[in-house]
Amino acid sequence: MAANRTLLMLPGDGIGPEVAREVRRVIDWMDKRRAVRFDIQEDLVGGAAYDKYQVAIRDETMEIAQKVDAVLFGAVGGPAYDNVPRQHRPEAGLLRLRKDLDLFANLRPALTFDALLDASTLKPEVIKGLDMLIVRELTSGVYFGQPRGMQMYEGEERCVDTQAYTKAEIVRVAEVAFDLARKRRGKVSSAEKNNVMETGVFWKKTVTEVHQRFADVQLEHILADNCAMQLVRNPRQFDVIVCDNLFGDILSDVAAMLTGSLGMLPSASLGGVGPDGKRKALYEPVHGSAPDIAGKGLANPLAMLLSFAMALRYSFDMPEDAELIEQAAQAVLNSGIRTGDIMAPGCTQVGTEQMGKALIAELDKRAA
Repeated sequence: MAANRTLLMLPGDGIGPEVAREVRRVIDWMDKRRAVRFDIQEDLVGGAAYDKYQVAIRDETMEIAQKVDAVLFGAVGGPAYDNVPRQHRPEAGLLRLRKDLDLFANLRPALTFDALLDASTLKPEVIKGLDMLIVRELTSGVYFGQPRGMQMYEGEERCVDTQAYTKAEIVRVAEVAFDLARKRRGKVSSAEKNNVMETGVFWKKTVTEVHQRFADVQLEHILADNCAMQLVRNPRQFDVIVCDNLFGDILSDVAAMLTGSLGMLPSASLGGVGPDGKRKALYEPVHGSAPDIAGKGLANPLAMLLSFAMALRYSFDMPEDAELIEQAAQAVLNSGIRTGDIMAPGCTQVGTEQMGKALIAELDKRAA
């Protein structure tokens, strides 16, 4: 049997525990059918942690997160926590994980499933076969720069946010983008605003320098506003897009909606490589905690399952197993099985557990 892989599961709030259970179902299947064992620890985060410990995440949980190969995160938040002190609100747990693990590169894939092409507002021929990845710098830029806030300027109030990047911050996220492109179609598009922003000039210069070490990868520079337009016009021209925190925030949401199904999309946040040669990583579905359907068994677990597939690919070096799960998800959708959020005429509506079982049945077929 293959060596153990360590995983911390933090289901969180709302539908988080429900979709996380379906990941456990797939992990159990892999243990039996693929001879791959995972050492799993599970803990509380977000509102669930606050209810029991009065903090969004415990120090003990962070210690585990620092040691494992990957963290699989569900969702946090809900109206029940609107009046909790800011430092203990559910979202603070996720923010601490990102900060303490130094998760500087956010990976947001945008891929289309043939069975869901009609869910997009774009024409099917524009998005069919779309498979791209946005690498967003996550821990610097205008969201973190100083000074920030209100100040007096020439006798009147003004508000300031500061866009700032060090060379090292740009280099490390560019390296991730080029490295991932090598495992995909070999193209990186670097999006910035070098025509009007000094940080854009610096970003373009630094990414160009990094590219010298990745000469086998194609590099193009594109203005961020043009990139947004091209995403809507011809998204399949892109493979990997790398950008700063602000532009990455915007462009990744544009790319997500090209697919027409935000609730289907996974994501990953990667950190630096440690002394053990392993890279810190957290994987989570893009969807939120959906408190309105929590506990009803209605949630779509596919985004969480696809997040686990990303963990197999990027943290556990198991691309074949990742592809197996992704192809099984595609086949389940092609068969007409749907949860309520992606229901369409002529399809069969199922709940969370039934969707998970349908995926397992498809995995059985493919592993036979």
